[in-house]
Amino acid sequence: MSRPAGFADLAGRRVGIFGYGVEGRATAERLRGVAASLVLVDDAAGLGPDVLVTTQGGHEQLLTCDVVLKSPGIARRRADVLDLEAHRVVVTSALNLWLHDVDRSRVVAITGTKGKSTTTALVTFFLHCLGERAQCLGNIGQPPYDPSIDTSSGWLVLEVSSYQCVDLDVAPALVVVTSLGADHLDWHGSLAQYQDDKLSLTRADGPHRTLVPDTAAFRDVTDQLGGAVTFVHADTHLLASALGLLGSHSDSNVALALATVSALTGEPAEKIRALAAAQASTFVPLRGRLTLVASETVNGQCVRYVDDGLATAPLPTVAALEVFADEPVALIAGGFDRGVDYAPLAEELAQRRPPTLLLTMGDAGPRIEAAVHDRAPTLAQRAVGSMADAVREARAFLSGGGVVLLSPGAPSFGQYRNWEERSDDFTRVVLEFTRQWSLGGDSNP
Repeated sequence: MSRPAGFADLAGRRVGIFGYGVEGRATAERLRGVAASLVLVDDAAGLGPDVLVTTQGGHEQLLTCDVVLKSPGIARRRADVLDLEAHRVVVTSALNLWLHDVDRSRVVAITGTKGKSTTTALVTFFLHCLGERAQCLGNIGQPPYDPSIDTSSGWLVLEVSSYQCVDLDVAPALVVVTSLGADHLDWHGSLAQYQDDKLSLTRADGPHRTLVPDTAAFRDVTDQLGGAVTFVHADTHLLASALGLLGSHSDSNVALALATVSALTGEPAEKIRALAAAQASTFVPLRGRLTLVASETVNGQCVRYVDDGLATAPLPTVAALEVFADEPVALIAGGFDRGVDYAPLAEELAQRRPPTLLLTMGDAGPRIEAAVHDRAPTLAQRAVGSMADAVREARAFLSGGGVVLLSPGAPSFGQYRNWEERSDDFTRVVLEFTRQWSLGGDSNP
């Protein structure tokens, strides 16, 4: 069949749902009573009696479908996905169909290597400051095609991952790219492919504006940008600080959010900034993004414990280190190894002047250690087996004060189910340790 341009095109069709996580379940609910039949397939076993395992007959059943809606976690260029297309099965995504159906003039899609979640939250907050109805959707919230979500009115602020960008063939009225680095190379195959996939959203069909930071990184890829492109200068009015956001990258995120809301509503950025500043105390920064978990006094000096657990790639970790450029830092990094280049992180650590300790965890730990040793052979490094060990080592190192920074630069898979579980473990250990230390103890949590 031809490529569907909306959910209605699946009426009476045999539809496969490949990947039965949050997105897959929402897709199944959306298609109840629409598709003639549904084939549910996932790589994992044990997801229910109706969910087939990919390698245990699931792929063969997907080959019998007219259309397969692929969840973001299934790599676009996996051999079994390419095999579906070779057998003339149409492969697309539920998000793509939703974008075909929705009034795209009410949608802004926000992507980027780092900063997309915060910018999504900022855009929604700024719209609320103007008295506009708006909701966060996509990676930051729920799939917008979930039948339980009312998207019939108001602004729809959509966080889009690189996994999702590659499946979208139409663009909303406004596309925002917050940053461009290296991430998910195991999924995309190479840095060049990752960046091309990420920027493909800006080149999708339909009239739209594209907002990007005015940086050399984006000036260098102008030929890969689509839409009516606007380069946005970082905000210089300290709004990020008033909102509780740390780091110079936050000034860029704020500027992009201001420009986005101005483009959507026609209101001047100055008015939006003033309203946001007046209501800054009501903005709640997203967890896992340079969030202060606790602080204590050690030998008369302040030690802060900061959770930047959503930094699952080197670029966000570099940005986090830049925030604490003048303070001693014990950095907890590592996790699942997806093959990214840790040279930028190693270079940042090599340039630091205050005392710095690198504590590594997980499969990515040895590669991070090796990259750092090549550029900073005298920088203190230790491999640790648990978060409790990491926090204990970090605190001992910072006897003169500083920052214990969880900014992994790698995903959590393997040791933890997701970034939330990793950040929760860090928070639990920190709170239990600091409570014990305040009472004069030093036992394990």
